[in-house]
Amino acid sequence: MAKPTPLSGFPEWLPAQRIVEQQILRIIQDTFELHGFAGIETRAVEPLDQLLRKGETSKEVYVLSRLQAGESDEQSKDKQLGLHFDLTVPFARYVLENAGHLSFPFKRYQIQKVWRGERPQDGRFREFYQADIDVVGAGELPFHFEVELPLVMAEAFARLKALGVPEFKILVNNRKVAEGFYRGLGLDDIEGVLRNIDKLDKIGPENVAKLLIDEVGATAQQAQLCLDLAGICGTDESVISRVRELTSAHGIEHELLEVGLTELGALLASAAVRAPGRIEANLKIARGLDYYTGSVYESVLVGHEDLGSICSGGRYDELASDGKNTYPGVGLSIGVSRLVSRLLSKGIVTASRSVPTAVLVAVLDEEHRAASDAIAAQLRARGIPTDVAPTAAKFGKQIKFADRRGIPFVWFPAGVNQNGEEIAHQVKDIRSGEQVDGDPAVWMPTNSADLAPLVGSAI
Repeated sequence: MAKPTPLSGFPEWLPAQRIVEQQILRIIQDTFELHGFAGIETRAVEPLDQLLRKGETSKEVYVLSRLQAGESDEQSKDKQLGLHFDLTVPFARYVLENAGHLSFPFKRYQIQKVWRGERPQDGRFREFYQADIDVVGAGELPFHFEVELPLVMAEAFARLKALGVPEFKILVNNRKVAEGFYRGLGLDDIEGVLRNIDKLDKIGPENVAKLLIDEVGATAQQAQLCLDLAGICGTDESVISRVRELTSAHGIEHELLEVGLTELGALLASAAVRAPGRIEANLKIARGLDYYTGSVYESVLVGHEDLGSICSGGRYDELASDGKNTYPGVGLSIGVSRLVSRLLSKGIVTASRSVPTAVLVAVLDEEHRAASDAIAAQLRARGIPTDVAPTAAKFGKQIKFADRRGIPFVWFPAGVNQNGEEIAHQVKDIRSGEQVDGDPAVWMPTNSADLAPLVGSAI
């Protein structure tokens, strides 16, 4: 069989890399659970009409069909299913199907793979992990959840920093500020303005101003004022003062603008206390032009801004609706695979070994393998990850087997060793060369950190 060609966009990490990914996933999950979010998992497929209801993702959806279908109607039914490309659509469906069994407001986290048929590139994959948190209400959802969620994410990233993950910044805006400002200017094509403001980083202010004039019908002054608003950013409530100065100077007023400024100010005030310097108001953030209605969020790694947003989301007043009941929500999603790929490719975070094993039990000869297995069982029963040497090779080779995998300890069973000498149970730290007597019923590594692979930046 010829050597297979890797499929681009479908990452497969080596064992040590997978250990890094698993540790990051554990930290994220632990943080979510500390804040009262309940874990759920939804099916991998959804009806195509649900996945494609917004239209713009139609080229990205992987459609399912059986290789060998039976009846023609069964084949047709299969072709109406697609792999989910994010976790929002399945969650909305989940809420509608289980509303009678959920207590609202419902706080959920979901860590799963999703599939998206886009062009693979740095940090973008066709199969990848997302980690989402959402709070959804029945009929109404208090604003304070729009404050809580970015602070939960800020805590998750702060805990990831202990592994060596770079500094992060969560950028926030409020769609009510933008819409109220534009309407106060006399502009009605709010989505058109947002769509062009969202291009600022790509094409620059001059080109955006031209688009606002040509496509939205703004005057030169209106276009400039839109750019002035988009240029306001900061980590404290002075942002609100600067917006008010801008609106007062040009007589811009709108009720929605006032609501948005109050909400954004409350978010920044809480962030200044609980996550100082890590949440920044940035009034050019648009996101989800056709569905976000309140706070919107994007997150970047400082020094790695070229990677794009690694965590984003916002408030949506209609996460789900069955025609009679509406379920508003607010959510944030971490692109875990995007984050992990940068950490691995740049060598920012590594694992100390490629296996979870802390102890390798040596085998004197195959006749005594059962004795080695018994020792391993005793150690495992006490929570010590243990493996048994695959062959009864010379002890030097068994030590090399452990060394290649980063296993720190080799256990030599009591009895007659390969040199014909009577020995008690002995444990060798193959890093330092220190060898001591051991009892499988009581022995523990001196350093408890040796029990599991270390994950960090200085491994």
